[in-house]
Amino acid sequence: MPTVLVFHEVDDVDVWKRGAGRSEIFAKHGVTVRTFTDPSGSNRVGLVLEVPDLNAVPEILADPDAAADMQEDGVRPETMVILQET
Repeated sequence: MPTVLVFHEVDDVDVWKRGAGRSEIFAKHGVTVRTFTDPSGSNRVGLVLEVPDLNAVPEILADPDAAADMQEDGVRPETMVILQET
């Protein structure tokens, strides 16, 4: 299964860490999620996604439920960087 790294900034790391919606949204698509935070205390966070289909990632992120969850979790979408395994 391919691995995808996602990095972005959030308004508040503690709020983002409590957000349960991301796991539920990704799980609907068969994606497992591991979350990471910057130990230096910045607002940078990351995800490691194990995805069955790389084409599904942009579709998931475009889903209105995902957009609402990202907004609730304080994700700054303009800072998002997605890297896929090669």
